Amino acid sequence: MKRFYALLLLFFTFLSVQAQILDPVSWRTSVEKKSDTEVVLVFDASIEHEWHMFSQFTPEGGSLPTVFEYKNAKGNFELVGKTKESPYKKVYSDIFEVDEYMFEGKAQFKQTVKITNPNLKSISVYVEYQVCKESCIQQDKTFEFKLPPMNVKASEVAVATTSVDTDSAQTAVVQDSVSSSDVKKAVASAKTATNGKKEEKKDGLSLFFMTLLAGILVTFTPCVFPMIPMTVSFFLKQSAKGNTTKGKLNALFYGLFIIAIYVLISVPFHLIEGLSPDIFYEISTNVYLNLFFFAVFVIFAISFLGAFEITMPSSLANKADNASNLGGIVGVFFMALTLIIVSFSCTGPALGLVIGSVLSTDGGATLLTIAMLGFGVGLALPFMLFALFPSLMGNLPKSGGWLNTVKVVFGFIELALAFKFLSMADLVMQWHLLEREIFLAIMIAIFIGLSLYMFGKISLPHDSPINNISVGRLLIGLVSLSFTIYLIPGLWGAPLNLISGFPPPMTYSESPYGVGSSKGGGTSENHSALPEGAHYGPHDIVAFKDYKKGMAYAKSVNKPVLLDFTGNTCANCRRMEELVWSKPEILPILKDKVVLISLYVDSQEPLPENEKYTNKNGKEITTYGKKWSDLAITKYEANVQPYYVLMDLDENNLIKPVGYTPEISEYKTWLESGIAKFKK
Repeated sequence: MKRFYALLLLFFTFLSVQAQILDPVSWRTSVEKKSDTEVVLVFDASIEHEWHMFSQFTPEGGSLPTVFEYKNAKGNFELVGKTKESPYKKVYSDIFEVDEYMFEGKAQFKQTVKITNPNLKSISVYVEYQVCKESCIQQDKTFEFKLPPMNVKASEVAVATTSVDTDSAQTAVVQDSVSSSDVKKAVASAKTATNGKKEEKKDGLSLFFMTLLAGILVTFTPCVFPMIPMTVSFFLKQSAKGNTTKGKLNALFYGLFIIAIYVLISVPFHLIEGLSPDIFYEISTNVYLNLFFFAVFVIFAISFLGAFEITMPSSLANKADNASNLGGIVGVFFMALTLIIVSFSCTGPALGLVIGSVLSTDGGATLLTIAMLGFGVGLALPFMLFALFPSLMGNLPKSGGWLNTVKVVFGFIELALAFKFLSMADLVMQWHLLEREIFLAIMIAIFIGLSLYMFGKISLPHDSPINNISVGRLLIGLVSLSFTIYLIPGLWGAPLNLISGFPPPMTYSESPYGVGSSKGGGTSENHSALPEGAHYGPHDIVAFKDYKKGMAYAKSVNKPVLLDFTGNTCANCRRMEELVWSKPEILPILKDKVVLISLYVDSQEPLPENEKYTNKNGKEITTYGKKWSDLAITKYEANVQPYYVLMDLDENNLIKPVGYTPEISEYKTWLESGIAKFKK
């Protein structure tokens, strides 16, 4: 009956849309001859105003992507690479909690095909896509490409523009295979389109200001700060020669060129052919890349502490410096390039931190560009500001030992962040090299070192003699010492909510229940034997990692199942466990009223040979992590962690699944609503 109402609702949605417009997308197809054996199939889509369709690569868990299926290929032709598409627009969906890649106005797709059968007359291509406005329509079409004679010279181009719609194209949304999730998508699509832009703007804006601050702070390092008066004086001399406008204009261009150079660093991530749109998620859990970032950050930290300098080749700096003498706008550009090259020993580590942080958090190419823009603006701002308003130069502090102090503070912070990358690799591989106590001990040692340095108790190679401690230095030292004292109880099992999600979880520990405590709530009392396949999860919640055993146990005790799609490196998962699950309003529910099955989507544990398979997209599923990720995507259309599903013993959803829900009352209401439906 529920299925009938879902179909009925979708049917009326479809009718209301069709009353307004028959088909929001019109297509033109053509064939371009590339060589004697290769042709390019071209699909041009014109999309009606206010409608949008989705990229082939829009992340799983959101709206349905465009899919191309090339018929009659066997023995007739081979596909050369993937189907290419025109640039898409990325919009964050707060409904599905993923970025969605969409086209508005028009879209173009191209597929190169190598003909292996010279007698082949045509190629049939089946296309499925979703187009949305206030509601969504699923469409399917079949295009028939008539091929030109293959003995025509490569320079000649033949074009065929025939397209045949399938009879079912207009009724694709009303099929027996439509699920209730399709109805939800139809209802939620309007919110996705309007709210997604706002959410992306919010995230990008916060990232911009964070990296802007980083760029400004980098100017207070020994490599950059002394160059401010030198550079500004150059533009002031131009103004002194009677051309005030030219001097200020060149100063403005100087800052803009600094910004442009940093932004250009992010461009390859937009242009590299074949770069998967979800590559940033893969990066965030890639063991080798996390180990690489760890090594790079350690090297940068040691450099900041004064062991050596990381510099660009002197020949490169000399060439840029010589080119800056050309004069005019070209000379100003090379002046900006010279600044970036010669200051690399100070800006390089900070820049690596910006890039590494975005890449390791599934940030995406757009957010990387925003981060580089912010960093460039922060670095360029002081140069432009003092050139345009030279009277402010008198307020600048004089160069001195404090510049090296700033650099050393960066070094300590960079060293601490390096171990976060090592911890992520360790968690994914479950090496248990950097368990919670060891991780916290390293953090404590680093910040004790920073505190002692700020109090003048230790000195480093490039430090000037300290006769007294400045107020600023004292305050930074006190903050560092306070943070160190806060971390110490964590060695004995304190939750450390202030940095929840940053260190490894409590369960990844030498003493998961605190020193002197045992399983079962932190006491030494005896407990009944665990069910087969179960273990004690966060806060002694009985949990399963084996899906089948967890379901079998739930049936034996007649309780609903809480399916927890999580990850070893998922910071928000740890925050939920430490800040929400631990609360007295929530913990009894998780312990007594549901059966918890936690599925780790980044687990590297290999599947048994007889359980390995290839999914419908041709991806080989060889580990438990890939298996659970594939389950989340194919069954629940979700690719975010954490993701919580409350279901009955027949594996039907009791309530709409939710993701990260830090509001305790909201999460409690969600749990209780699902459990109440189970009892009916």
